[in-house]
Amino acid sequence: MQVHRIDPVQDPRWAEFVEWHPQASIFHTPEWMKTLRRTYGYEPIAFTTCAPGERLTNGIPFCRISTWLTGRRLVSLPFSDHCAPLACSTEELDLLLTSLESQLQLEHCSYLELRTQPSYLQGHSHFQVSETYHFHSIDLRPGLAHIYQSLHKNCIQRKIRRAKREGLTCVGGNSNALLEQFYALLLRTRKRQGLPPQPLSWYKNLIECLGPKAKIWVAFKNGCSIASILTLYHRKVVFHKYGCSDFRFNNLGGTQLLYWNAIEEAERNGFEEFDLGRSDSDNPTLATFKARWGASRSSLAYARCSVSRTRSVVRKWPLNLAKHLFARLPDTFLAAAGRLLYRHIG
Repeated sequence: MQVHRIDPVQDPRWAEFVEWHPQASIFHTPEWMKTLRRTYGYEPIAFTTCAPGERLTNGIPFCRISTWLTGRRLVSLPFSDHCAPLACSTEELDLLLTSLESQLQLEHCSYLELRTQPSYLQGHSHFQVSETYHFHSIDLRPGLAHIYQSLHKNCIQRKIRRAKREGLTCVGGNSNALLEQFYALLLRTRKRQGLPPQPLSWYKNLIECLGPKAKIWVAFKNGCSIASILTLYHRKVVFHKYGCSDFRFNNLGGTQLLYWNAIEEAERNGFEEFDLGRSDSDNPTLATFKARWGASRSSLAYARCSVSRTRSVVRKWPLNLAKHLFARLPDTFLAAAGRLLYRHIG
């Protein structure tokens, strides 16, 4: 069978495909890929065994990244926690994965990367795992009472109650005012972590491209914004994608209240899963925080197929050195660093 290359943003079959395929996520949607293209100039492409004009039953989306700093590669997909290959049978999946090595050469890229569960890659030795992560999600189907009882009594339930006693209010939407408050808190959070934020244009484009599929939540204390999260929506799943806060007010439980409000709204509207995203294998603090929400945990593997057979090694020491610099930069310079660097990172 022949493998075909399509544009998943322009081809109307792709939008229809990701609306019905059970493994499709917000990261497979044309709107997400349009945001990547508009912000960073990445070129979205997808490979499928379905001929032009046929209804799509399988496909793997990528973005072609080509920069002077980090070279030329295919990633499925940049800034996405996970993006599983989509197929309707094991045979289709195997054919697609096997074909990717030749597609890599045709696209003149040094490597391609998939971000998915390890089970998808079994039997495909041309893929080498470069990084592993934990994936966390909450099952919303048992109902709010059951979900609340599964929350950690001290670290989550008590914080939610305190937030309500403190009179914290939560506002959700996608207005420019909420976006500005979110980004100000994000800048403060990333500076504390020693990392630059993604550029403001990324979040503006997310709101513009995803529309009602994106929502910003902000917690206020006496009119002052103290915590914020950004959630995305696709079919029956809510995705917690970004979170930030003013560290001085973390004891008030603003973040916990935002999570709970988002979970309550999602359950009432018939959503079945709250995707908490990934955590680094060497970040037990974040993994513990997500576990305290009663989330289940599984594995994610970021795996590469390379032109060179040399095993890919991710070296974290340059990032650790950079963190010391970023933590000391003024806000304007930190934001500028994000605008300059993220296009090369994806």
